[in-house]
Amino acid sequence: MSVRARLGGLFKSQSELNLTDGSIPKSLFYLSVPIVVTNLLQVGYNLADTFWLGRYSTDALAAISLGFPLVYLFISLGLGLTVAGSVLVAQHTGADEPAQAEYAASQTVSLTLLAGAGLGALGFVFVSDLLRVFGASPTVLTLATEYMEVISLGLPFLFGFTVFIALMRGAGDTVTPMLVMLGTVVLNVVIDPLLIFGVGPLPPMGVEGAAVATVLSRGSAALVGVWLMLRGAHGIRIHPRQMVPDLEYSRTLVRIGVPASVENTGRAVSINAVLLIVTLFSTPVVAAFGVGIRVFSMVFMPAIAIDRGVETMTGQNIGAGRADRVVATNRFAAKASFLLLSALGVLTFVFAPEIIRLFDDSPAVVAEGATFLRWIAPTFGFVGVLRAYSGGFRGAGKTLTAAAIAVVLFGFVRLPIAYVASQGLVPVDVWLFDSPTPSGIWLAFPVSGVVAAAVATVWFELGNWRGMELTGQSPESDADDAGTTSETDGTDGTLDPGTTGET
Repeated sequence: MSVRARLGGLFKSQSELNLTDGSIPKSLFYLSVPIVVTNLLQVGYNLADTFWLGRYSTDALAAISLGFPLVYLFISLGLGLTVAGSVLVAQHTGADEPAQAEYAASQTVSLTLLAGAGLGALGFVFVSDLLRVFGASPTVLTLATEYMEVISLGLPFLFGFTVFIALMRGAGDTVTPMLVMLGTVVLNVVIDPLLIFGVGPLPPMGVEGAAVATVLSRGSAALVGVWLMLRGAHGIRIHPRQMVPDLEYSRTLVRIGVPASVENTGRAVSINAVLLIVTLFSTPVVAAFGVGIRVFSMVFMPAIAIDRGVETMTGQNIGAGRADRVVATNRFAAKASFLLLSALGVLTFVFAPEIIRLFDDSPAVVAEGATFLRWIAPTFGFVGVLRAYSGGFRGAGKTLTAAAIAVVLFGFVRLPIAYVASQGLVPVDVWLFDSPTPSGIWLAFPVSGVVAAAVATVWFELGNWRGMELTGQSPESDADDAGTTSETDGTDGTLDPGTTGET
């Protein structure tokens, strides 16, 4: 009982949370802490690959460094649909319309799985051509292609678990996905070294083994997640009859989801574009960039969790008509995220070499990786502010606003600075560098983070999160199938795209 009591201090079930009333800090805390754990566990997949492949060979580590941004790109393309589903579920939940929330969830699952299968097929065919753009050495390119071909075939499984997390979160349940993820991470940790190095009759598979382990583990998580949603005992419920694609509803999911995909894809494209510049330097620099990006992602897990928590609370409070709580939630989240990420930035700056050495102890990689972390660590807090307000925009249905901030400021600020500064193309009295150096790339990350945070803050405070209004109900037949009844207004069961206020 004492263990349960201690865990109860960190985790609350969906039935114990009221996101539209009561203390905002407590609601955001209990909603976000399981997301932090879930995201850390997700990072565990990549960290396990990085850890074991770093001991397998430097070429293998460079290969997944080359492939990781492409993995992020593929997943980002599908994340938009899950965001749309999460927003719809959250707003209908806040409006106390369970039948409409379940219809939205059922449609989102089927469309996301179809998107994963289609994108995976395209990725498998063209992955080698995409990787060749980066201009890596033939050995690294071959290994990266083997890794990405397996990941491409497993995209439906990766998408399946992602949509499970998003829909449960929209309903206010972040604990169940955390528990499912915990079990599958344990599975991945066990089979990863066995497939990479081989054991008994299993031959060593290297980077391909790491990819197979990831797909098997996430596939297990996806199956468990779909099974839980079909049962409906936790969070949200889906219904097989409602999973037949509804063209009109799919259009609504696409309208809301495409900008969210653009936001995530913009970040992914930015990383891939920066990688093109990184590959102009030596293999140790490429490896250092890969390790640094993974550490970067891990450190930002709390900010991403707050981002997702704000998204859910904003959606539910808009559905409940509580605009006052929307503003208060976003402001509190921005301040808390800034303080938390700034503290993590101090620790990262101080222990940068030791952190890099956990994954690759070669002196060249440690030196360059530590330099990268020390450039970006002082501005971690600003990225936290950006993520908090981005979650608010998405929860309000303003996915285009969040996308515009990400694409314009990362694509048109980070990338030009990275290239110009790293190649020494401007006088030293203007920039810090007058000859080619990877430190010019590292400079681009803190500059773009600070600018993006400032723009997001001003844009939210000007009231530009307003405009998304819950207007629709799911078809009456679908409400009956879900086992509930509700009044209908004769609409088609969607959020009216004409009320989003997007321009």
